[in-house]
Amino acid sequence: MILVHGAGIDQQRHYRCVGIGVGPANLSLAALMHGHPELTNIFVDKKETFGWHDGQQMPNTTIQVSMLKDLVTLSQPTNQFSFLAYLHESGRLYHYLNAQFDAVPRQEFRNYMEWASQKNENIVFGQEVLSVEFSDLFRVRLSGGTLTADNVVIGVGVRPWVPPQVTAYLGDRQFHVSDFLTKADGLGGLRVGVVGGGQSGAEAFLDLISRTGPDMPRRVVWISRRPNYLPLDDSPFTNDYYMPGYSDYFASLDAVTRKAFNARHLLTSDGISEATLRLIYQRIYTHRFINGYTDLVALYPNRQVSRVARAPAGAWHLTLTHNEHPGVAESAELDVVVWATGFAPAPTDFLHPLNARLEREGDEYKIDNSFAIQWDGPPDHNIFIQNAARGQRGLADPNLSLNAWRSQRILDRLRGVRTEHHLDSFIEWMTKPAGAKLQGA
Repeated sequence: MILVHGAGIDQQRHYRCVGIGVGPANLSLAALMHGHPELTNIFVDKKETFGWHDGQQMPNTTIQVSMLKDLVTLSQPTNQFSFLAYLHESGRLYHYLNAQFDAVPRQEFRNYMEWASQKNENIVFGQEVLSVEFSDLFRVRLSGGTLTADNVVIGVGVRPWVPPQVTAYLGDRQFHVSDFLTKADGLGGLRVGVVGGGQSGAEAFLDLISRTGPDMPRRVVWISRRPNYLPLDDSPFTNDYYMPGYSDYFASLDAVTRKAFNARHLLTSDGISEATLRLIYQRIYTHRFINGYTDLVALYPNRQVSRVARAPAGAWHLTLTHNEHPGVAESAELDVVVWATGFAPAPTDFLHPLNARLEREGDEYKIDNSFAIQWDGPPDHNIFIQNAARGQRGLADPNLSLNAWRSQRILDRLRGVRTEHHLDSFIEWMTKPAGAKLQGA
């Protein structure tokens, strides 16, 4: 038996399902499976303890989705792992209501998920998956032993991404925003740049221009390749893109159409909350017109960083290219650069023994409508993958909005049932057969 933090994995026991990775996606599935003891399961993660964007839990940041889009509520509202159950068990449900938050504090949501991971005895930390092999069943080799299973669910999440030209320079004075809390200290009197026009970049920029006294940077530069600092599109009809029915419709489209859609509607998932934009504008106004700091802030949207080089005195020289004036090279000299350039899917090297048997679509594993990777193995043995099919399932795939629904669909596949009962969207996404009369026409 492998013992980790008091939890046990019985290597002699065969599991119906082994989960690899314990982020929001697999944590959701583990919570839904908890009510089905007949589906023996264990979820493992190489981290020693639960974590979720711990390096960028800046003060006063919030999640960009409803509190109902937790691990389980949109599939099982009475599940014991809901956000409301967490508030109730901790004795602060009334306090939360009285606080009248416009959105859930991000640290609170992170703490909720940690609570769910600690409450579920089928979750084990401190075990790295080395390989997944298959003969008549799956063999999952861990750093502490080997498990066997009928099915495997991968939810390893994402890792920080920076442009390749930056990788060699990463350290204390150039770092990804995921390390902001540990590396963005001691910046008083320095020239600091933030590269990236999404929510994370906006939060880093707001934090930097909110510092006072000896902690205030000498200059804060915000660079974005987007044409402006653009808000999240959170309007009602846009949010239909984040409903189960649209996810299925999106999957039916051809690859070229899907790719164009994701590019065209990026701001439905990766825009900046209007509350954050408002605070930034107000802070800039205060600095310039009330405090008299006329040179503290520089805003450079519609530009890409084309080159990074070392400059004298340990500084950095960034060459910028304007999207609408490509022949003009601009430059910025900075002491510190924060790269808020997003995340990429985490590697799945442990699948190497099976790679020749797994189908791919572009840079993703090709999945079916239950999020199982299509392969040449038996149909009752599957490798499900979560949060790794944005190209096939749309912008909602890495978003929290469909987390519980996707987990429910995987659970249904394992149980051999279909429990979905969502009403159709108000919008008719699918075309009708030729000659068919449209409803109401």
